[in-house]
Amino acid sequence: MKNYNKRLLDQKIEKKLKSTGGILLKGVRFCGKTTTAMHYAASIVRLDESEQIREQAILAPQIVLQGDTPRLLDEWQLVPSIWNAVRAEIDHRSEKGQFILTGSTSPSDDISAHTGAGRIARLTLRTMSLAESNESIKAVNFNDLFIKNTQIGGLGGVEIQGYANLIVRGGMPALINETPEIAQEAMIDYVENIAYVDMRTLSAPPTPERISALIRSLSRNISTESSLEKLATETGIIDQSSIATSTVRKYLDQLSEIFVLEELPAWKTHIRSSVQQRIKPKWHFVDTSIATAALRILPTGLLNDFDAFGVFFESMAIRDLRIYADTLDGKVYHYRDSSGLEIDAIVELPNETWAAFEIKLGSTKSIDEAANNLQKLLTRLTPEKAAQCVSLNVLIAGTSSYTRKDGVNVVSLGHLFA
Repeated sequence: MKNYNKRLLDQKIEKKLKSTGGILLKGVRFCGKTTTAMHYAASIVRLDESEQIREQAILAPQIVLQGDTPRLLDEWQLVPSIWNAVRAEIDHRSEKGQFILTGSTSPSDDISAHTGAGRIARLTLRTMSLAESNESIKAVNFNDLFIKNTQIGGLGGVEIQGYANLIVRGGMPALINETPEIAQEAMIDYVENIAYVDMRTLSAPPTPERISALIRSLSRNISTESSLEKLATETGIIDQSSIATSTVRKYLDQLSEIFVLEELPAWKTHIRSSVQQRIKPKWHFVDTSIATAALRILPTGLLNDFDAFGVFFESMAIRDLRIYADTLDGKVYHYRDSSGLEIDAIVELPNETWAAFEIKLGSTKSIDEAANNLQKLLTRLTPEKAAQCVSLNVLIAGTSSYTRKDGVNVVSLGHLFA
């Protein structure tokens, strides 16, 4: 493809096509799955193009699967039976890189349970990080934060007004060249379609009004651990407490199934016996533009309410940390314990080394407080787990990155890349 905007997931896609029979590229609608897949595909069949193609895929899947490889099956979930046909064809050919499947819905367990090792690898494409949309000046390599005692530095880049614009504009590939106002107009329609179109593809979908209300509630509670009871009340679910919470939990799972909601789980690790960890997730959408569109918040609204600005900036930072962590096969968590200590993000790698991040807009006072919290975290952990820490970092909406005298890194989000 000409003018392809490279994604950080590209390297993984290339490796998986060389090591497995096929890949499943999943992610929220509009995040660029088809564009990215077409960059690697030699042929394509679009299962959302016509009912005739879908009928052919059901009745004669071998015809649909024939073509130059890798062959892209776009929106495969519209014909769930094609999964087993692909799996069988991979076994028959015994060759790597045969198929790319893209979809905006997670395959149900009964469909994909018999995938088999080495057949179909699953990869998640998210919306664009600041590095991918070329807003980052790329002064601080994310990988360097996983090397002990690395000194970092950088100056310039996005300023506070720019961060407000980026939160509202979001990272949907088709909108990265638009103004925040135009991008929000598109995202308002997008959010409405989540309730009225996307959710209708699921089994037992809720009413669109309920989902719209839940999305607004989640938007008001973004970057928090708000309870299911609170979300149910704000959504207007007034059944008995146990019924209300189970209902809202079901809706949350359905939003996760179409990749709109991406909860941030609590970090589960070994801590000293004098404290207890909290296990509630934090609420985040896959992109901040979903929340700002749901609440009709523009950059001026964020600049006039720095409390709101802070929680939306935190959510955008979590998005980018997840994308960068994926390049190292890392996972992102948050930490909170019974003493009230809270750390916004923990990135843990498969070898169990980890880095901690506090996320702040960037005043001197908030940076000092964040650095102090990060140092406290080490005292809460067992000596073995504390020793696996590779860096402590304060992620800010500023224009300066540097390593403090106490060893804590202050990193501008607009400097990071991977």
